[in-house]
Amino acid sequence: MRYILKRLGFYLLAGWVALTLNFFLPRLMPGDPATALFARFRGMLGPEALDALRETFGLTDAPLIMQYFTYLGHVLQGDLGISVAYFPSPVLDVIQGGLVWTVLLAGSALIISFVIGSLLGVAAAWWRFGRIDSLAPPLSALLGAFPYFWLAMVALYIFGFKFGWFPLGHAYSDAVTPGFNAAFIADVARHAVLPVGTVVIATIGGWLLTMRNTMVMVLGMDYVNLARAKGLSPSRVALRYAARNALIPSVTGFGMALGFVLGGSLLTEIVFSYPGQGYLLVQAVRSQDYALMQGIFLIITLAVLGANFIVDLVSLWLDPRIRETTS
Repeated sequence: MRYILKRLGFYLLAGWVALTLNFFLPRLMPGDPATALFARFRGMLGPEALDALRETFGLTDAPLIMQYFTYLGHVLQGDLGISVAYFPSPVLDVIQGGLVWTVLLAGSALIISFVIGSLLGVAAAWWRFGRIDSLAPPLSALLGAFPYFWLAMVALYIFGFKFGWFPLGHAYSDAVTPGFNAAFIADVARHAVLPVGTVVIATIGGWLLTMRNTMVMVLGMDYVNLARAKGLSPSRVALRYAARNALIPSVTGFGMALGFVLGGSLLTEIVFSYPGQGYLLVQAVRSQDYALMQGIFLIITLAVLGANFIVDLVSLWLDPRIRETTS
């Protein structure tokens, strides 16, 4: 319990530091969102409109420390400001719209890549120098050497443009009515095959090699040899004794990757015009939408911290030695 409270305190402190940096960094940049939006109207608005826009975006002449506490109060209430790129929509509504597609795309790709890569790593290490160990690691390393956005463009050209098997972009067709129905779900899954598949192909090699190398090292440990000497079944030795302990480094990496899922697969979303967080971030940068950039960065930061805390809890369950050293 002391270990959990210590880690929780650390992540709360890190979250506060990230929140503070998220407030001050945009204010060190020249200009402000109101001026950027005012310039887009190219003289169609009078000078008095600039003051109204500044008030809309919460920009005041109050001391910076007062603005900071006002910002903290708004964040705690779930108010992240008004978006410039999607004016007058609130930032939280814009982020929520892209969050669903980001979790679907990057989240499903991460889970599929992690599960398949880890299982292949266990198989390659257990049947070392076998067919799986000879083919899977070098092939996955070769595919992982290609940038996933390049794989995305190749897949889009071959399977989307050349053969027409999959759509060329977006999350679903215009002819389909969004809703929880079989037609919409099937159309969304069809649109997700290429972007999810390219990310899985590009990342599966990392999970495979990490799990294989760790598993090979664990298989030489005394407790694994003892389990074999006791006559336990090979499947129990492989999964319960070897794979469980070899999984710890991969779980840590999975937690980090899970946190960054909410940032979206930026280049993949651009290639497929997928309306996720990465695509929103590009639009925010183009429009100098500081409020939307702040909101996205804040969501990513909190997601990474939350994922790492969950990883600490999972590692505590997987490795009893952590409990012994922290008790």
